[in-house]
Amino acid sequence: MIRGSGPLVDTVYGELADACARYGGDVSREPGPHDLLLELGGADDSEGFTYERGAGRATVTASGARGLLYGFFHVVRLGEEAFLGEPVRQTHRPAVGLRMLDHWDNVAVHPVMGQVERGYAGGSLFWEDGRARGDLERVAAYGRLLASCGINAVAVNNVNVHAAEARLLTDRIDEVAALAGAFRPYGIRTHLSVTFAAPVVLGGLATADPLDPEVRAWWAAATARVHEAIPDFGGYVVKADSEGQPGPFAYGRSHADGANMLAAALEPYGGTVHWRAFVYDHHQDWRDRTTDRARAAYDHFTPLDGEFAANAVLQVKHGPMDFQVREPVSPLIGAMPGTRLAVELQATQEYTGQQRHVCWLGPMWSEALRFEPEDGVRVGELARGGLVAVSNVGDDPFWTGHPLAQANLHTFGRLAWQPDADVDGILDEWIRLTFGADATAGVRAVMAGSWRTYEKYTAPLGVGFMVQPGHHYGPSVDGYEYSPWGTYHFADRDGVGVDRSVASGTGFAGQYGKRWAEVYETVASCPDELLLFFHHVPYGHVLKSGKTVIQHIYDTHFEGVDEVAEARRRWDALAGAVDPVRHARVAGLFEEQLRSAREWRDQINSYFLRKSGVPDRHGRTIY
Repeated sequence: MIRGSGPLVDTVYGELADACARYGGDVSREPGPHDLLLELGGADDSEGFTYERGAGRATVTASGARGLLYGFFHVVRLGEEAFLGEPVRQTHRPAVGLRMLDHWDNVAVHPVMGQVERGYAGGSLFWEDGRARGDLERVAAYGRLLASCGINAVAVNNVNVHAAEARLLTDRIDEVAALAGAFRPYGIRTHLSVTFAAPVVLGGLATADPLDPEVRAWWAAATARVHEAIPDFGGYVVKADSEGQPGPFAYGRSHADGANMLAAALEPYGGTVHWRAFVYDHHQDWRDRTTDRARAAYDHFTPLDGEFAANAVLQVKHGPMDFQVREPVSPLIGAMPGTRLAVELQATQEYTGQQRHVCWLGPMWSEALRFEPEDGVRVGELARGGLVAVSNVGDDPFWTGHPLAQANLHTFGRLAWQPDADVDGILDEWIRLTFGADATAGVRAVMAGSWRTYEKYTAPLGVGFMVQPGHHYGPSVDGYEYSPWGTYHFADRDGVGVDRSVASGTGFAGQYGKRWAEVYETVASCPDELLLFFHHVPYGHVLKSGKTVIQHIYDTHFEGVDEVAEARRRWDALAGAVDPVRHARVAGLFEEQLRSAREWRDQINSYFLRKSGVPDRHGRTIY
């Protein structure tokens, strides 16, 4: 039974009615044993809810309609357990107010980036043949999927805004409004990525200077039209002065000037500008060891702390480089107490197997969100502006291309709701909901250690990259070593790694607070898994594990391939417990993962054998 009214309550009613039609029951009568009571107790829009179980009945009460929606999905996740067992009463509230997915989708197919930049699951859910899809049934289903794991916002186009995407802000806003209408029944607000140069490329102005009155007036008028078309519009996402995108630097203005101009346009409507902190020199001279891409975000933005408007959020990648399989938490997080920060993760597996490899990212994200830049304060608590993930979804029948990559989407939503949640429990929850209880142990064995397995057969000890340039799939140890992108490992005959110490390197280690600056500053105190990120060391350096660096490289790359082979064997053994179509898709992808892992092993090990001249102590084949 449902008590309450309003559009989101209607959504919950429809969900419950559908469940009753499929499994039996009556949504309209007074609740009895083994029934569910959903009760809206107020008029505000709180997302929290209280779940109560007793005498075979489950009750969800909420003061806002969104809370009722999330409470319903909480019961769905629990299944039969929601009604059985000892009486309980629990209150659930999201720790983070904004939980958003950024889609890097292009309206028109880009000649280099394709339909979805860094997309590994087919085309866009939203755009087809240069326009919004006419049939939005799958978009609505996607909204339902996101709400079920707690996500409440979506940006529908690429942060690299091209000509077609730029026009979504003005004469094509009706297409965005149609998408917003499909998301609205599930409490999801729509956001739009915009180009900072919009007043020039769309408005015909001579400048996009954020302090120019005409420019500010143009943005105010454009935003008013957006709000008229989409009354619950969430706001803008902006990539500025980054990798060729226009920004305030062209006018001698700061990032705070640019963000605050857009914040002022959005403020009357309760909107937010998400200003990405991914700003660095991508025309670096590889000969120059003083310029360090890892330093860039901190150097650019910490002087601006306290200057951003209240509805301007600085969106910071969780690591200082670019979503590598292993890197430290960005020192910018925790260094700007006067600024609202959002922490950005990457669900789409750009550097972690591109959804052709099993790589469950939950443990990596959990480590980052639990990291304490200062004692007693975690990253998840510092993300006052929200948690954001680059989406891994496309129009593939399995949503994410690799069926097991769906776990990353679910895990992000659940961690965004509760950053300190038991991440292994989240994986078990997803497996049970997807495959059933009988397959949980087998699928867990395939997935639980997959991130560390991927790390073993790719870039060692936090050194990063070593990927094919451009598409970033597969090994190329020196692919970016002499490039302008600032992604170097500095391997030579004597050693490998980047000296980022204060004493003798780029000084990046000193961007952290005292506790972590001291840990990262010296080889002796630096954690092994980040050693080559912070230090250039000889191949014979002995790690805390007792192995030399070179032997660690050899051993982990052999181990990684063996672990992929074992995961494939375990998946094959699940043939009778998993839907045949899904099982076949994963089995085929395991063949590619094993091939790729062997290629990584052989190229990395051969490269370092030839550089170091040190043989493998176990005498295994290295080319």
